[in-house]
Amino acid sequence: MASHSEAIIREPLITGKNITYAQITNEVLAPVENKPNLAWWIGFGLASMGASIWLFCISWTFWFGVGEWGLNKTVGWAWDITGFVWWVGIGHAGTLISAVLLLFRQNWRNSINRSAEAMTIFAVVCAATYIFGHMGRPWLAYWTLPLPNQYVLWVDWNSALMMDVFAISTYFSVSLVFWYTGLLPDIASIRDRATGLRRRIYSILSFGWTGSVKTWQRFETVSLILAGISTPLVLSVHTIVSFDFATSLEPGWHTTIFPPYFVAGAIFSGFAMVQTLLLIVRKVLGLENYITMFHIESMNKIILLTGSIVGVAYITEFFIAWYSGVEYEQYAFINRSTGPYWWAYWSMMTCNVITPQLFWSSKIRTNIQLSWVLSIIVNIGMWFERFVIIVTSLHRDFLPSSWVMFYPTWVDVGIFVGSIGLFFTMFLLFLRVLPSVAMAEVKLLVKTASEQSKKKLLDTNHLDPEQAKYYKESLEKYDSVDLTQYQKA
Repeated sequence: MASHSEAIIREPLITGKNITYAQITNEVLAPVENKPNLAWWIGFGLASMGASIWLFCISWTFWFGVGEWGLNKTVGWAWDITGFVWWVGIGHAGTLISAVLLLFRQNWRNSINRSAEAMTIFAVVCAATYIFGHMGRPWLAYWTLPLPNQYVLWVDWNSALMMDVFAISTYFSVSLVFWYTGLLPDIASIRDRATGLRRRIYSILSFGWTGSVKTWQRFETVSLILAGISTPLVLSVHTIVSFDFATSLEPGWHTTIFPPYFVAGAIFSGFAMVQTLLLIVRKVLGLENYITMFHIESMNKIILLTGSIVGVAYITEFFIAWYSGVEYEQYAFINRSTGPYWWAYWSMMTCNVITPQLFWSSKIRTNIQLSWVLSIIVNIGMWFERFVIIVTSLHRDFLPSSWVMFYPTWVDVGIFVGSIGLFFTMFLLFLRVLPSVAMAEVKLLVKTASEQSKKKLLDTNHLDPEQAKYYKESLEKYDSVDLTQYQKA
Protein backbone atom coordinates (compact mmCIF):
# COMPACT_ATOMS: atom_id res chain seq x y z
CA MET A 1 0.00 0.00 0.00
CA ALA A 2 0.99 3.65 -0.27
CA SER A 3 3.58 4.96 2.14
CA HIS A 4 3.04 8.02 4.37
CA SER A 5 5.65 10.12 2.59
CA GLU A 6 7.31 10.12 -0.78
CA ALA A 7 10.37 11.89 -2.16
CA ILE A 8 9.68 14.89 -4.38
CA ILE A 9 11.95 13.53 -7.10
CA ARG A 10 9.53 10.67 -7.72
CA GLU A 11 7.17 11.35 -10.59
CA PRO A 12 3.46 11.59 -9.68
CA LEU A 13 1.19 8.61 -10.28
CA ILE A 14 -1.94 10.79 -10.38
CA THR A 15 -2.05 14.14 -12.12
CA GLY A 16 -4.55 16.97 -12.01
CA LYS A 17 -5.39 19.83 -9.70
CA ASN A 18 -7.56 19.42 -6.60
CA ILE A 19 -8.19 15.71 -7.15
CA THR A 20 -10.69 14.44 -4.56
CA TYR A 21 -11.99 10.97 -3.74
CA ALA A 22 -15.41 11.94 -5.08
CA GLN A 23 -13.87 13.15 -8.34
CA ILE A 24 -12.04 9.84 -8.81
CA THR A 25 -15.28 7.94 -8.26
CA ASN A 26 -17.23 10.14 -10.68
CA GLU A 27 -14.62 10.01 -13.45
CA VAL A 28 -13.94 6.28 -13.23
CA LEU A 29 -17.62 5.33 -13.03
CA ALA A 30 -18.73 7.71 -15.81
CA PRO A 31 -18.48 5.00 -18.54
CA VAL A 32 -20.44 2.58 -16.32
CA GLU A 33 -23.21 4.94 -15.26
CA ASN A 34 -23.65 7.00 -18.43
CA LYS A 35 -24.68 6.03 -21.95
CA PRO A 36 -21.83 4.85 -24.20
CA ASN A 37 -20.31 7.43 -26.54
CA LEU A 38 -19.89 7.14 -30.31
CA ALA A 39 -16.32 5.82 -30.07
CA TRP A 40 -17.50 2.92 -27.90
CA TRP A 41 -20.30 2.05 -30.32
CA ILE A 42 -17.93 2.10 -33.30
CA GLY A 43 -15.46 -0.15 -31.48
CA PHE A 44 -18.17 -2.48 -30.27
CA GLY A 45 -19.65 -2.72 -33.76
CA LEU A 46 -16.31 -3.69 -35.31
CA ALA A 47 -15.53 -6.11 -32.49
CA SER A 48 -18.97 -7.73 -32.79
CA MET A 49 -18.43 -8.24 -36.52
CA GLY A 50 -15.17 -10.04 -35.69
CA ALA A 51 -16.89 -12.14 -33.03
CA SER A 52 -19.56 -13.07 -35.60
CA ILE A 53 -16.85 -14.21 -38.00
CA TRP A 54 -15.34 -16.32 -35.22
CA LEU A 55 -18.72 -17.88 -34.39
CA PHE A 56 -19.35 -18.76 -38.04
CA CYS A 57 -15.86 -20.21 -38.63
CA ILE A 58 -15.78 -22.24 -35.39
CA SER A 59 -19.26 -23.59 -36.16
CA TRP A 60 -18.08 -24.51 -39.64
CA THR A 61 -15.12 -26.35 -38.07
CA PHE A 62 -17.36 -28.29 -35.68
CA TRP A 63 -19.70 -29.27 -38.52
CA PHE A 64 -17.16 -30.28 -41.16
CA GLY A 65 -14.14 -31.10 -38.96
CA VAL A 66 -10.58 -29.81 -38.68
CA GLY A 67 -9.98 -30.92 -42.26
CA GLU A 68 -11.34 -27.48 -43.18
CA TRP A 69 -8.11 -26.01 -41.78
CA GLY A 70 -4.91 -25.96 -43.80
CA LEU A 71 -3.38 -28.83 -41.82
CA ASN A 72 -1.84 -31.77 -43.63
CA LYS A 73 -0.10 -35.04 -42.79
CA THR A 74 3.23 -33.33 -42.03
CA VAL A 75 2.06 -30.04 -40.52
CA GLY A 76 -0.45 -31.26 -37.93
CA TRP A 77 -0.22 -28.06 -35.88
CA ALA A 78 -0.31 -24.60 -37.42
CA TRP A 79 -2.52 -21.55 -36.91
CA ASP A 80 -4.53 -23.30 -34.20
CA ILE A 81 -1.66 -23.84 -31.76
CA THR A 82 -0.03 -20.59 -32.89
CA GLY A 83 -3.15 -18.70 -31.83
CA PHE A 84 -3.43 -20.70 -28.61
CA VAL A 85 0.12 -19.96 -27.44
CA TRP A 86 -0.21 -16.32 -28.57
CA TRP A 87 -3.34 -15.74 -26.49
CA VAL A 88 -1.94 -17.50 -23.41
CA GLY A 89 1.14 -15.30 -23.64
CA ILE A 90 -0.92 -12.13 -23.85
CA GLY A 91 -2.65 -13.10 -20.62
CA HIS A 92 0.63 -13.11 -18.69
CA ALA A 93 0.94 -9.37 -18.16
CA GLY A 94 -2.25 -9.25 -16.12
CA THR A 95 -0.93 -11.69 -13.54
CA LEU A 96 2.46 -10.02 -13.44
CA ILE A 97 0.98 -6.54 -12.90
CA SER A 98 -1.57 -7.77 -10.38
CA ALA A 99 0.42 -10.22 -8.30
CA VAL A 100 4.16 -9.67 -8.66
CA LEU A 101 4.03 -5.87 -8.56
CA LEU A 102 1.67 -6.02 -5.57
CA LEU A 103 4.11 -8.18 -3.61
CA PHE A 104 6.93 -5.80 -4.48
CA ARG A 105 4.81 -2.81 -3.39
CA GLN A 106 4.96 -1.10 -6.76
CA ASN A 107 2.21 1.50 -6.49
CA TRP A 108 2.27 2.39 -10.19
CA ARG A 109 0.30 -0.82 -10.80
CA ASN A 110 -2.78 0.62 -9.06
CA SER A 111 -4.09 2.44 -12.13
CA ILE A 112 -3.55 -0.32 -14.68
CA ASN A 113 -4.04 -3.60 -12.82
CA ARG A 114 -7.83 -3.77 -13.27
CA SER A 115 -7.77 -3.60 -17.08
CA ALA A 116 -4.72 -5.89 -17.22
CA GLU A 117 -6.49 -8.51 -15.08
CA ALA A 118 -9.59 -8.32 -17.29
CA MET A 119 -7.36 -8.71 -20.34
CA THR A 120 -5.92 -11.89 -18.79
CA ILE A 121 -9.35 -13.44 -18.31
CA PHE A 122 -10.48 -12.66 -21.85
CA ALA A 123 -7.18 -13.77 -23.42
CA VAL A 124 -7.35 -17.16 -21.67
CA VAL A 125 -10.95 -17.57 -22.86
CA CYS A 126 -9.79 -16.93 -26.45
CA ALA A 127 -6.97 -19.44 -25.97
CA ALA A 128 -9.43 -22.05 -24.67
CA THR A 129 -11.53 -21.71 -27.83
CA TYR A 130 -8.56 -23.00 -29.83
CA ILE A 131 -8.30 -26.06 -27.60
CA PHE A 132 -11.95 -26.97 -28.10
CA GLY A 133 -11.72 -26.18 -31.80
CA HIS A 134 -8.69 -28.41 -32.25
CA MET A 135 -10.49 -31.31 -30.61
CA GLY A 136 -12.79 -31.55 -33.60
CA ARG A 137 -15.31 -33.28 -31.32
CA PRO A 138 -15.70 -30.82 -28.42
CA TRP A 139 -18.57 -32.85 -26.99
CA LEU A 140 -15.91 -35.40 -25.99
CA ALA A 141 -13.88 -32.79 -24.08
CA TYR A 142 -14.41 -34.75 -20.88
CA TRP A 143 -11.90 -37.28 -22.21
CA THR A 144 -9.17 -34.83 -21.14
CA LEU A 145 -10.22 -35.20 -17.50
CA PRO A 146 -8.87 -37.99 -15.25
CA LEU A 147 -12.24 -39.71 -15.00
CA PRO A 148 -12.95 -43.39 -15.69
CA ASN A 149 -15.54 -43.98 -18.42
CA GLN A 150 -17.09 -46.76 -20.45
CA TYR A 151 -13.99 -46.98 -22.67
CA VAL A 152 -11.68 -47.33 -19.66
CA LEU A 153 -9.75 -44.44 -21.20
CA TRP A 154 -7.33 -42.69 -18.87
CA VAL A 155 -5.31 -39.60 -19.61
CA ASP A 156 -1.56 -39.82 -20.12
CA TRP A 157 -0.04 -38.09 -17.10
CA ASN A 158 3.33 -38.00 -18.85
CA SER A 159 1.94 -35.85 -21.66
CA ALA A 160 2.73 -32.14 -21.68
CA LEU A 161 -0.73 -31.59 -23.18
CA MET A 162 -2.24 -33.02 -20.01
CA MET A 163 -0.12 -30.64 -17.98
CA ASP A 164 -1.57 -27.83 -20.12
CA VAL A 165 -5.09 -28.70 -19.03
CA PHE A 166 -4.25 -28.33 -15.34
CA ALA A 167 -1.87 -25.37 -15.71
CA ILE A 168 -4.20 -23.21 -17.76
CA SER A 169 -7.36 -24.13 -15.83
CA THR A 170 -5.54 -23.28 -12.58
CA TYR A 171 -4.22 -20.07 -14.09
CA PHE A 172 -7.70 -19.05 -15.24
CA SER A 173 -9.34 -19.92 -11.92
CA VAL A 174 -6.83 -18.06 -9.74
CA SER A 175 -6.77 -15.05 -12.07
CA LEU A 176 -10.56 -14.89 -12.10
CA VAL A 177 -10.78 -15.02 -8.28
CA PHE A 178 -8.01 -12.43 -7.93
CA TRP A 179 -9.70 -10.10 -10.41
CA TYR A 180 -13.13 -10.42 -8.85
CA THR A 181 -11.82 -10.02 -5.30
CA GLY A 182 -10.23 -6.71 -6.26
CA LEU A 183 -13.52 -5.61 -7.81
CA LEU A 184 -15.61 -6.02 -4.65
CA PRO A 185 -15.12 -2.53 -3.11
CA ASP A 186 -15.67 -0.86 -6.47
CA ILE A 187 -18.80 -2.91 -7.18
CA ALA A 188 -20.09 -1.81 -3.77
CA SER A 189 -19.51 1.81 -4.80
CA ILE A 190 -21.62 1.27 -7.94
CA ARG A 191 -24.28 -0.43 -5.81
CA ASP A 192 -24.51 2.52 -3.44
CA ARG A 193 -24.97 4.96 -6.34
CA ALA A 194 -27.40 2.83 -8.37
CA THR A 195 -31.18 2.50 -8.15
CA GLY A 196 -33.80 -0.06 -9.07
CA LEU A 197 -32.76 -3.25 -10.83
CA ARG A 198 -29.13 -2.13 -11.27
CA ARG A 199 -28.80 -1.66 -7.53
CA ARG A 200 -30.16 -5.15 -6.91
CA ILE A 201 -27.78 -6.73 -9.45
CA TYR A 202 -24.69 -4.94 -8.11
CA SER A 203 -25.81 -5.69 -4.55
CA ILE A 204 -25.66 -9.41 -5.36
CA LEU A 205 -22.31 -9.02 -7.10
CA SER A 206 -20.79 -7.10 -4.16
CA PHE A 207 -21.28 -10.07 -1.78
CA GLY A 208 -22.47 -7.79 1.01
CA TRP A 209 -19.40 -5.56 1.11
CA THR A 210 -19.76 -3.12 4.00
CA GLY A 211 -16.47 -1.21 3.92
CA SER A 212 -15.78 -1.76 7.62
CA VAL A 213 -12.24 -1.86 8.97
CA LYS A 214 -12.44 -5.62 9.44
CA THR A 215 -13.66 -6.05 5.87
CA TRP A 216 -10.72 -4.06 4.53
CA GLN A 217 -8.26 -6.03 6.67
CA ARG A 218 -9.58 -9.30 5.27
CA PHE A 219 -9.58 -7.85 1.77
CA GLU A 220 -5.89 -6.93 1.99
CA THR A 221 -4.99 -10.29 3.52
CA VAL A 222 -6.83 -12.24 0.80
CA SER A 223 -5.25 -10.06 -1.90
CA LEU A 224 -1.75 -10.82 -0.62
CA ILE A 225 -2.50 -14.55 -0.38
CA LEU A 226 -3.86 -14.65 -3.92
CA ALA A 227 -0.85 -12.64 -5.12
CA GLY A 228 1.45 -15.19 -3.50
CA ILE A 229 -0.42 -18.03 -5.21
CA SER A 230 -0.49 -16.24 -8.56
CA THR A 231 3.20 -15.31 -8.68
CA PRO A 232 4.47 -18.87 -9.36
CA LEU A 233 1.87 -19.10 -12.13
CA VAL A 234 3.68 -16.34 -14.03
CA LEU A 235 6.60 -18.74 -14.41
CA SER A 236 4.83 -22.10 -14.44
CA VAL A 237 2.03 -21.63 -16.98
CA HIS A 238 4.05 -20.64 -20.03
CA THR A 239 6.83 -22.97 -18.93
CA ILE A 240 4.37 -25.85 -19.19
CA VAL A 241 3.08 -24.52 -22.52
CA SER A 242 6.67 -24.65 -23.78
CA PHE A 243 6.82 -28.33 -22.74
CA ASP A 244 4.36 -29.04 -25.58
CA PHE A 245 7.34 -28.51 -27.85
CA ALA A 246 10.46 -29.01 -25.71
CA THR A 247 9.54 -32.58 -24.66
CA SER A 248 9.38 -33.74 -28.29
CA LEU A 249 12.30 -34.93 -30.41
CA GLU A 250 11.46 -32.56 -33.26
CA PRO A 251 14.48 -30.50 -34.42
CA GLY A 252 13.86 -26.88 -33.50
CA TRP A 253 11.66 -27.89 -30.57
CA HIS A 254 13.88 -30.21 -28.53
CA THR A 255 15.68 -27.52 -26.56
CA THR A 256 15.98 -26.62 -22.89
CA ILE A 257 15.88 -22.86 -23.49
CA PHE A 258 12.17 -22.90 -24.24
CA PRO A 259 10.81 -22.47 -20.67
CA PRO A 260 12.55 -19.16 -19.78
CA TYR A 261 12.36 -18.05 -23.40
CA PHE A 262 8.58 -18.59 -23.51
CA VAL A 263 8.04 -16.84 -20.17
CA ALA A 264 9.98 -13.75 -21.30
CA GLY A 265 8.11 -13.75 -24.60
CA ALA A 266 4.77 -14.03 -22.80
CA ILE A 267 5.50 -11.02 -20.58
CA PHE A 268 6.80 -9.19 -23.67
CA SER A 269 3.60 -9.69 -25.66
CA GLY A 270 1.37 -9.25 -22.61
CA PHE A 271 2.70 -5.80 -21.75
CA ALA A 272 2.46 -4.82 -25.41
CA MET A 273 -1.24 -5.70 -25.42
CA VAL A 274 -1.80 -3.82 -22.15
CA GLN A 275 -0.17 -0.82 -23.78
CA THR A 276 -2.36 -1.17 -26.88
CA LEU A 277 -5.54 -1.28 -24.81
CA LEU A 278 -4.76 1.36 -22.18
CA LEU A 279 -3.55 4.01 -24.62
CA ILE A 280 -6.98 3.88 -26.25
CA VAL A 281 -8.90 3.57 -22.98
CA ARG A 282 -7.20 6.58 -21.33
CA LYS A 283 -8.09 8.77 -24.33
CA VAL A 284 -11.62 7.57 -25.05
CA LEU A 285 -12.69 7.43 -21.38
CA GLY A 286 -10.77 10.54 -20.33
CA LEU A 287 -8.54 8.82 -17.78
CA GLU A 288 -5.33 10.74 -18.53
CA ASN A 289 -5.01 11.80 -14.87
CA TYR A 290 -4.86 8.19 -13.67
CA ILE A 291 -3.08 6.39 -16.53
CA THR A 292 -0.21 8.83 -16.80
CA MET A 293 2.95 9.14 -18.84
CA PHE A 294 4.80 7.45 -15.97
CA HIS A 295 2.72 4.29 -16.50
CA ILE A 296 3.24 4.39 -20.26
CA GLU A 297 7.00 4.85 -19.94
CA SER A 298 7.30 2.13 -17.27
CA MET A 299 5.53 -0.39 -19.50
CA ASN A 300 7.72 0.58 -22.44
CA LYS A 301 10.80 -0.07 -20.31
CA ILE A 302 9.52 -3.56 -19.49
CA ILE A 303 8.83 -4.16 -23.18
CA LEU A 304 12.42 -3.10 -23.92
CA LEU A 305 13.82 -5.42 -21.23
CA THR A 306 11.80 -8.51 -22.19
CA GLY A 307 12.33 -7.82 -25.91
CA SER A 308 16.07 -7.82 -25.33
CA ILE A 309 15.79 -11.13 -23.42
CA VAL A 310 13.85 -12.63 -26.32
CA GLY A 311 16.51 -11.38 -28.74
CA VAL A 312 19.25 -13.06 -26.68
CA ALA A 313 17.18 -16.27 -26.71
CA TYR A 314 17.00 -16.18 -30.53
CA ILE A 315 20.77 -15.83 -30.77
CA THR A 316 21.30 -18.57 -28.16
CA GLU A 317 19.12 -20.95 -30.16
CA PHE A 318 21.31 -20.51 -33.22
CA PHE A 319 24.50 -20.89 -31.18
CA ILE A 320 23.35 -24.08 -29.47
CA ALA A 321 22.21 -25.55 -32.78
CA TRP A 322 25.71 -24.94 -34.16
CA TYR A 323 27.50 -26.02 -30.97
CA SER A 324 25.50 -29.27 -30.70
CA GLY A 325 26.89 -30.60 -33.96
CA VAL A 326 23.50 -32.18 -34.75
CA GLU A 327 22.96 -31.65 -38.46
CA TYR A 328 19.17 -31.92 -38.19
CA GLU A 329 19.08 -29.19 -35.56
CA GLN A 330 21.41 -27.00 -37.59
CA TYR A 331 19.31 -27.43 -40.72
CA ALA A 332 16.10 -26.58 -38.83
CA PHE A 333 17.45 -23.14 -37.91
CA ILE A 334 19.08 -22.48 -41.27
CA ASN A 335 15.78 -23.39 -42.90
CA ARG A 336 13.95 -20.91 -40.68
CA SER A 337 16.06 -17.99 -41.83
CA THR A 338 16.71 -18.92 -45.46
CA GLY A 339 13.98 -21.46 -46.34
CA PRO A 340 10.56 -20.86 -47.89
CA TYR A 341 9.29 -19.25 -44.68
CA TRP A 342 12.17 -16.77 -44.45
CA TRP A 343 9.73 -13.87 -44.60
CA ALA A 344 8.07 -15.02 -41.37
CA TYR A 345 11.41 -15.43 -39.61
CA TRP A 346 12.72 -12.00 -40.54
CA SER A 347 9.38 -10.39 -39.73
CA MET A 348 9.72 -11.96 -36.28
CA MET A 349 13.28 -10.67 -35.86
CA THR A 350 12.38 -7.17 -37.01
CA CYS A 351 9.29 -6.83 -34.81
CA ASN A 352 10.63 -8.53 -31.67
CA VAL A 353 14.33 -7.66 -31.60
CA ILE A 354 14.98 -4.53 -33.63
CA THR A 355 11.81 -2.52 -33.10
CA PRO A 356 11.77 -2.61 -29.24
CA GLN A 357 15.29 -1.16 -29.17
CA LEU A 358 13.74 2.16 -30.22
CA PHE A 359 12.53 2.44 -26.62
CA TRP A 360 16.07 3.29 -25.53
CA SER A 361 15.10 6.80 -26.60
CA SER A 362 13.13 8.65 -23.91
CA LYS A 363 11.38 10.70 -26.61
CA ILE A 364 9.96 7.54 -28.17
CA ARG A 365 9.10 6.01 -24.78
CA THR A 366 7.00 9.06 -23.96
CA ASN A 367 5.42 9.47 -27.40
CA ILE A 368 1.87 8.10 -27.18
CA GLN A 369 1.33 7.59 -30.90
CA LEU A 370 4.65 5.78 -31.43
CA SER A 371 4.17 3.70 -28.27
CA TRP A 372 0.79 2.52 -29.53
CA VAL A 373 2.11 1.62 -32.99
CA LEU A 374 5.15 -0.18 -31.56
CA SER A 375 2.98 -2.17 -29.13
CA ILE A 376 0.96 -3.48 -32.08
CA ILE A 377 4.15 -4.31 -33.98
CA VAL A 378 5.41 -6.30 -30.98
CA ASN A 379 2.25 -8.43 -30.89
CA ILE A 380 2.47 -9.02 -34.63
CA GLY A 381 6.06 -10.15 -34.13
CA MET A 382 5.12 -12.48 -31.28
CA TRP A 383 2.48 -14.13 -33.45
CA PHE A 384 5.13 -14.66 -36.13
CA GLU A 385 7.44 -16.13 -33.47
CA ARG A 386 4.91 -18.84 -32.60
CA PHE A 387 4.23 -19.46 -36.30
CA VAL A 388 7.96 -19.83 -37.02
CA ILE A 389 8.52 -22.19 -34.09
CA ILE A 390 5.58 -24.43 -35.03
CA VAL A 391 5.26 -24.47 -38.82
CA THR A 392 8.88 -24.14 -39.94
CA SER A 393 9.90 -26.93 -37.55
CA LEU A 394 7.22 -29.27 -38.88
CA HIS A 395 7.05 -28.65 -42.61
CA ARG A 396 10.48 -30.22 -43.19
CA ASP A 397 11.10 -33.19 -40.94
CA PHE A 398 13.61 -36.06 -41.08
CA LEU A 399 12.25 -37.47 -44.38
CA PRO A 400 12.54 -35.24 -47.46
CA SER A 401 9.76 -37.29 -49.05
CA SER A 402 7.30 -35.84 -46.51
CA TRP A 403 8.33 -32.21 -46.86
CA VAL A 404 5.33 -30.02 -47.57
CA MET A 405 4.21 -26.40 -47.34
CA PHE A 406 1.41 -25.15 -45.12
CA TYR A 407 -1.17 -22.76 -46.51
CA PRO A 408 -3.93 -21.41 -44.23
CA THR A 409 -7.53 -21.64 -45.39
CA TRP A 410 -10.23 -19.00 -44.99
CA VAL A 411 -11.38 -20.91 -41.89
CA ASP A 412 -7.92 -20.57 -40.30
CA VAL A 413 -7.86 -16.85 -40.97
CA GLY A 414 -11.47 -16.39 -39.90
CA ILE A 415 -10.99 -18.09 -36.54
CA PHE A 416 -7.88 -16.03 -35.74
CA VAL A 417 -9.33 -12.69 -36.84
CA GLY A 418 -12.60 -13.62 -35.16
CA SER A 419 -10.84 -14.43 -31.88
CA ILE A 420 -9.46 -10.88 -31.85
CA GLY A 421 -13.00 -9.61 -32.36
CA LEU A 422 -14.23 -11.87 -29.56
CA PHE A 423 -11.53 -10.52 -27.24
CA PHE A 424 -12.38 -6.88 -27.91
CA THR A 425 -16.11 -7.58 -27.62
CA MET A 426 -15.59 -8.94 -24.11
CA PHE A 427 -13.23 -6.10 -23.19
CA LEU A 428 -15.62 -3.38 -24.40
CA LEU A 429 -18.50 -4.96 -22.50
CA PHE A 430 -16.27 -5.01 -19.41
CA LEU A 431 -15.73 -1.24 -19.78
CA ARG A 432 -19.49 -0.72 -19.78
CA VAL A 433 -20.40 -2.72 -16.67
CA LEU A 434 -17.32 -2.54 -14.41
CA PRO A 435 -14.76 0.18 -13.59
CA SER A 436 -11.61 -0.03 -15.72
CA VAL A 437 -9.48 1.55 -12.97
CA ALA A 438 -9.30 0.23 -9.40
CA MET A 439 -10.80 3.21 -7.58
CA ALA A 440 -10.07 1.95 -4.08
CA GLU A 441 -6.38 1.46 -4.88
CA VAL A 442 -5.95 4.73 -6.78
CA LYS A 443 -7.43 6.68 -3.86
CA LEU A 444 -4.58 5.41 -1.69
CA LEU A 445 -2.18 7.50 -3.78
CA VAL A 446 -3.95 10.85 -3.59
CA LYS A 447 -2.21 12.11 -0.43
CA THR A 448 1.24 10.74 -1.20
CA ALA A 449 1.93 10.12 -4.89
CA SER A 450 -0.37 12.59 -6.64
CA GLU A 451 0.66 15.76 -8.42
CA GLN A 452 -1.31 17.92 -6.01
CA SER A 453 0.42 16.42 -2.93
CA LYS A 454 3.80 17.17 -4.47
CA LYS A 455 2.65 20.65 -5.45
CA LYS A 456 1.99 21.35 -1.78
CA LEU A 457 5.57 20.34 -1.00
CA LEU A 458 6.83 22.78 -3.62
CA ASP A 459 4.66 25.59 -2.25
CA THR A 460 6.16 25.21 1.23
CA ASN A 461 9.61 26.18 -0.15
CA HIS A 462 11.36 23.79 2.23
CA LEU A 463 12.84 21.56 -0.49
CA ASP A 464 16.28 21.21 -1.99
CA PRO A 465 16.25 23.55 -5.05
CA GLU A 466 17.95 20.94 -7.22
CA GLN A 467 15.36 18.31 -6.33
CA ALA A 468 12.53 20.76 -6.99
CA LYS A 469 14.03 21.64 -10.38
CA TYR A 470 14.46 17.94 -11.24
CA TYR A 471 10.81 17.30 -10.41
CA LYS A 472 9.55 20.21 -12.51
CA GLU A 473 11.61 19.08 -15.50
CA SER A 474 10.23 15.54 -15.22
CA LEU A 475 6.71 16.92 -15.62
CA GLU A 476 7.45 18.26 -19.11
CA LYS A 477 6.75 14.87 -20.68
CA TYR A 478 3.29 14.60 -19.07
CA ASP A 479 0.41 15.36 -21.42
CA SER A 480 -1.98 15.72 -18.46
CA VAL A 481 -0.04 18.34 -16.46
CA ASP A 482 -0.57 22.08 -16.68
CA LEU A 483 2.97 23.45 -16.43
CA THR A 484 1.85 27.07 -16.13
CA GLN A 485 0.99 26.60 -12.46
CA TYR A 486 4.64 25.75 -11.75
CA GLN A 487 6.11 28.91 -13.22
CA LYS A 488 5.84 30.84 -9.94
CA ALA A 489 6.58 27.86 -7.70
